[in-house]
Amino acid sequence: MMKKHIISRILFFIPVLLIVSVFSFSLVFLAPGDPAASYRTLDMTDEEYEQLKTDLGFNDPIIVQYGRWLGRVLKGDFGMSTSSKGEVLPQIMVKLPATIGLMGASILFSLIVAIPLGMLAGYKQNSLADKAVSFCSYLGISIPSFWFGIMLIVLFALKLHCLPSSGMRTTGVRTFWDLTKHAIMPIVVLSISKISIYARYVRSETIKQLSEDYVLSAIAKGAGRGYILVHHVLKNCLLPIITLVGMNMGSLVSGAYIVESLFGWPGLGTTGMSAIYSRDYNMIMGTTMLSCIILVLGNFIADLLYTVADPRIKSFGGKR
Repeated sequence: MMKKHIISRILFFIPVLLIVSVFSFSLVFLAPGDPAASYRTLDMTDEEYEQLKTDLGFNDPIIVQYGRWLGRVLKGDFGMSTSSKGEVLPQIMVKLPATIGLMGASILFSLIVAIPLGMLAGYKQNSLADKAVSFCSYLGISIPSFWFGIMLIVLFALKLHCLPSSGMRTTGVRTFWDLTKHAIMPIVVLSISKISIYARYVRSETIKQLSEDYVLSAIAKGAGRGYILVHHVLKNCLLPIITLVGMNMGSLVSGAYIVESLFGWPGLGTTGMSAIYSRDYNMIMGTTMLSCIILVLGNFIADLLYTVADPRIKSFGGKR
């Protein structure tokens, strides 16, 4: 049954999160720097500092530190931030909606642009439109996102003065249009490579579907190509796209870190990068684990959407 499928996927994600936490904690533990340095005062002797590290637990073996950290996390406590001196989880939860909103808008924008372009290229195979879409796809895949973002800032913020270069809102302005203007460039930068990949797959799937018997039969019955594309081919083209969206969640999360840092977007990316610069280990672990949870949930949602789009998977799940 579908319920069993959902439960099995959830149970599968638990060890994934556990493995990520082990590797992340190990990397943080082995990274250069001293996590207790922010607690040291100028008048503290070396002996007092070593005693402080012992009291804080930083001299314990890594397995003991990890077990202590995991025990707190299971209770919803990600520890204290050494840079802001506040609890990690509330600070992350404040930043989380900005990152989820940026990623969600990027996925939506990518699909809205890529699906029509891919279907147009597939429908007009080997035409000028097909070649133009293919060229732009190769270009979009090849462009480094960081460089592309800088070029957009130079053009639209510094030269044309039509879009803000950083931040999420203008100070004192709370309108939707102001939020949209701040989000345009981050969304475009985060979406450009995804649009290129999705468009190529939609093109390939469209060409494949147009040669299927059900399409030839519909044409013989007098159905228009436009009707067939929208009502039949489109649904079958969505299946590989749903898979690709799930597979690309990892690059979307990592890309959000780069884009948020570049455009000063106040999400998990800027928070995580600031934590790395300040060696705020609790905040690093918090942002890493929340990013992993977003990735896991994204793949889970993609699995559910796949069952909606493909009735055969529903039957496999037990809905006969």
